[in-house]
Amino acid sequence: MNKTKPVLLVIVLLALCLVSHAKTKNQWKGRTIYQLLTDRFAKPGPDSGSCNDLSKYCGGNYQGAIEKLDYIKNLGFDAVWITPIVNNTPGGYHGYWLQDLFGFNPNFGSEKDFVDFVRECHKRDIWVMVDVVANHVGPVGYNYETISPFNDSSHYHKCDICPSSCQIEDWNNQNQVEMCRLANLPDLNQDNSFVHDEFMLWISQLVSKYNLDGIRIDTVPEVKKTFWQDFRKSADCFQIGEVFNGEIKYVASYQECLDSVLSYPLYFTLKDVFAHKQSMYNIQSVLQAYSSSFKDTSVLGTFIDNHDNARFLSMNGDYQLYKSALTYVLLSEGIPIVYYGTEQGYAGGNDPKNRESLWPNYNEKHELFQFIQKVLSFRKSKISTFSSAKQIQRYADDNFYAFSRGDIFVAVTNSGSNSGGVSRTITYNPYENGTKICNIFYEDTDCLVVNNGTFSIYLLNGESKIYYPVQ
Repeated sequence: MNKTKPVLLVIVLLALCLVSHAKTKNQWKGRTIYQLLTDRFAKPGPDSGSCNDLSKYCGGNYQGAIEKLDYIKNLGFDAVWITPIVNNTPGGYHGYWLQDLFGFNPNFGSEKDFVDFVRECHKRDIWVMVDVVANHVGPVGYNYETISPFNDSSHYHKCDICPSSCQIEDWNNQNQVEMCRLANLPDLNQDNSFVHDEFMLWISQLVSKYNLDGIRIDTVPEVKKTFWQDFRKSADCFQIGEVFNGEIKYVASYQECLDSVLSYPLYFTLKDVFAHKQSMYNIQSVLQAYSSSFKDTSVLGTFIDNHDNARFLSMNGDYQLYKSALTYVLLSEGIPIVYYGTEQGYAGGNDPKNRESLWPNYNEKHELFQFIQKVLSFRKSKISTFSSAKQIQRYADDNFYAFSRGDIFVAVTNSGSNSGGVSRTITYNPYENGTKICNIFYEDTDCLVVNNGTFSIYLLNGESKIYYPVQ
């Protein structure tokens, strides 16, 4: 018997384990995510004019993204969330119209291009999160012969319990949500053993073969929780799921089967508070409900923009309000996610207007680029705090909100530009008497000393302030 072969096999397997990049939820707590659409982020070669038809492929790909990774790094992000990589039915520039589960979308480049992209990200200590879909396939009606490997009608839910359109029409009916079609996309039957097993094999291979650090999961409530429990085990890496709903307990229930979910209830609240200037007490209310509903609020995905919603600046063009919202997203408890184009002041409305091509706009002198860069640089300098410290509310009223994390104090307002000054005296704070704290934006001129357990903060024309103790 040749004894060298088993030994070599063990060595190879150990080597694979050593190079595995899959990360846990605790490791992700210190990361900040830049969400990009592969087709819209960057084209290879010299920058050209913007894409004119946002309903079709625009030409972005992995090679283009590689050329702009230093742009993301300079901005301050250390993780990217990218479009699904699987081959799509025609027109699926966004990646959500599965055609071949085990094939690559050639519009984004080859398998080698993707491998190169992941490798170049890891060289820069940028983690890679790939979007994945297990609920549906591309819009092929009821003829599934072009879908691989799910080419038989038994792989899909029947329309027996659905409305005559076979579409989800009642979002309060969970059976309908799980069994019927979303946007007329054929709804996969995950109870079918073939469908179930193919997905488990695919996600396991995807994460391990390409050294992925995490996955974002699309359309989570449209699939049974028992499937996601199995999917989670097979992926064996951090997962963050999309539960596009504002009901806190409903969204929180999916953290029982996944590591994390996108913080949609908070997103709706932040949009109301900052874009529409509703009371900042609403933040207090939603966070109180979060604490009694979610299993782990520290890993929720916090955001103010994404590809499924009109951009903030399309609703309110005030940069000061936007900066306040971004300050909250970047420094509050949770994993911050910023949508590409935010740093260039993009203001697209509903899909597809919010899916603009980023080229040729890579201006690192843009006001919002430099604002995000400043905040993220500070966040990284205090990464132990932002990886572990709980968020404690320090003050709340209709127009002012403040919180601390460890010894960092953050104050924001929804008063906006040209609103004059907002002043508040802070009596509940984490500092001892005599502590000197300085604002990161004006470290030489905006410092305060805690006296008798209090200090006063003045926010001029909607500005945000971030204080930290100095010697």
